[in-house]
Amino acid sequence: MPFTRPTLSTLLERARGDIDARMPGADSRLRRSALDVLARTHAGATHGLYGYLDSIALNSLPDTATDTLGRWAAILGVTPKAATAATGTVTATGVNGSVIPTGTELQRADGIEYVTTAEAVIAGGVAVVSIEAVAAGTSGLALTGSKVSLISPIAGVAVEMTVTAPGLVGGADAESEDALRERVLDRLRRPPHGGNAQDYVRWAKEVPGVTRAWVYPLMNGLGTVGLTFVLDGREDLIPGAGDVTGMEAWIEARRPVTAAVDVFAPTPVALNLSITLLPDTAAIRASVEAELKDLLARDAVPGGTLLISRIREAISIAAGEADHVLTSPTANIDHDAGELAVLGTITWGA
Repeated sequence: MPFTRPTLSTLLERARGDIDARMPGADSRLRRSALDVLARTHAGATHGLYGYLDSIALNSLPDTATDTLGRWAAILGVTPKAATAATGTVTATGVNGSVIPTGTELQRADGIEYVTTAEAVIAGGVAVVSIEAVAAGTSGLALTGSKVSLISPIAGVAVEMTVTAPGLVGGADAESEDALRERVLDRLRRPPHGGNAQDYVRWAKEVPGVTRAWVYPLMNGLGTVGLTFVLDGREDLIPGAGDVTGMEAWIEARRPVTAAVDVFAPTPVALNLSITLLPDTAAIRASVEAELKDLLARDAVPGGTLLISRIREAISIAAGEADHVLTSPTANIDHDAGELAVLGTITWGA
């Protein structure tokens, strides 16, 4: 039989009733009565104890745990993913022989700061400088061609520097409580099996920033495994070369000794849409875009089929949407092996 936690008002009435029953002629409900004070004090203390018992009950199982979630993770060997700092290189220009010391501070136009991780010397007018974001997280990510500047000028070195390919990569935010809980529950529901398909998915999702992964047994023949993944927390969820290399090293240390694993990035295929909304406002457009991104995070898989009915549903549930016409696409969208649907351009109708 389920237990319903009594409210503070219920506990107060119980306390008053107990006092009146044990003290004939007393009335604990009189205003400013000392007995009323005692009843309220007792009810308040009891309500707090019920609250503590509620907390214990919620934290006793991992699907509702908050305070003890980290302990559940530790017991099951699930390590929370810490935030990681973005790293990469920039091109500096200046006078030959000029030195850029380790620890030189740089700043992007939006205030994000970086620091050089190795000394560099200008030669032939240029130098490639390794840098790392000061703050861990996705805020330090930057595309190829982005600009950073010296905070303190260095003689013989141009103030502005340019990010080189493949950009500043590897930055990931700390794992959220919900994401950690999902991995803990997955560990309970699907215990390790010595290298089955689910083991590879779990290993991949242990890497900071990785949110989804797919495994392809026997992809290139007997003894082979294919693995691909994405990083939904980034503006570009498709992993870069550095991400693939990092995943290869991570899987190499965990795979069965007989498995040859091919880690690859999925090929993005833009989902371009033409939508007429009613009503049509900037807020509703943003809501539709958010719902479409959420749909792709749930339904898009490499080599899978994206259902037109699901696209229409995502648009319909957007906040504020009353009606819409989806002009394009008009049918289910099939993707070849390794291709993954990502949100492309939305053309809004008049």
